[in-house]
Amino acid sequence: MLAIDPATKLSFNRLISNGDLVIVYERHDNLKAVTVSESTVLQNRFGVFKHSEWIGKPFGSKVFSNKGGFVYLLAPTPELWTLVLSHRTQILYIADISFVIMYLEVVPGCLVLESGTGSGSLTTSLARAVAPTGHVHTFDFHEQRAGSARDDFERTGLSSLISVRVRDIQGEGFPSEFAGLADAVFLDLPQPWLAIPSAAEMLKQDGTLCSFSPCVEQVQRSCETLQNSFTDIRTFEVLLRTYEVREGKMENLNGDNNGSNGSLPCKRRQRSNGSYAPDSIVSSVMARPCGEARGHTDYLTFARLK
Repeated sequence: MLAIDPATKLSFNRLISNGDLVIVYERHDNLKAVTVSESTVLQNRFGVFKHSEWIGKPFGSKVFSNKGGFVYLLAPTPELWTLVLSHRTQILYIADISFVIMYLEVVPGCLVLESGTGSGSLTTSLARAVAPTGHVHTFDFHEQRAGSARDDFERTGLSSLISVRVRDIQGEGFPSEFAGLADAVFLDLPQPWLAIPSAAEMLKQDGTLCSFSPCVEQVQRSCETLQNSFTDIRTFEVLLRTYEVREGKMENLNGDNNGSNGSLPCKRRQRSNGSYAPDSIVSSVMARPCGEARGHTDYLTFARLK
């Protein structure tokens, strides 16, 4: 995903190479992650696409199949990776992720502690935010899940920015080696209040914490514990409503091709069944809410170390 220059520069290779991870965009609701291999082909309903023809093209290119169908080859940004990654657990989506990174004040050079890793959706965006000199240490109690996340970070080219460890943060707390060094801590745990005292020890003065909880009862108990060492405690619920913007055709019954509401009505041709035919069909760009709306996902509780 991101090529890290040892000389502390964050660079991104704009041309596709053999072995690169590419997000293949078939349509707005169908994306897939594909590793480019010169001897491999991609087959879908649009035809057969040769990987060898992708190499050397810039990300964002439109490529054609043997049948004339096409797909787009997109760079695997954290936003797109969130849409295609394997869901080993419930994941954070773009609205929550952007909110978390802003309120945790994560910037290049930060050291961030995260528990648990889960599917790695947030971890990927945290890594981009701390690059090129920062680091994300993420912990998960489930060994197989942590291993799968580690493989994903290798695949997306972020392994130099992320360290994955197996540890029960609720029971053991964070490793003492990070005491007083963390700029921010993120908790995605069933009982976050058990890890809050340890998180307080890890944070720098004025450091920030965020706890992700799906139930308000978890929020209430977490806030009670946070009051011991934290201030500026706030809880948010982020709801996102997306719109589809597309071109459609409308009947112009006024005979005014400019679509002016103030135009005078014109005569219309009467059909044989007695109804009236429109004067013309006009094209218009329309925006309407998507049919499937994502409801409540979680509560985000933020606090600052006293």
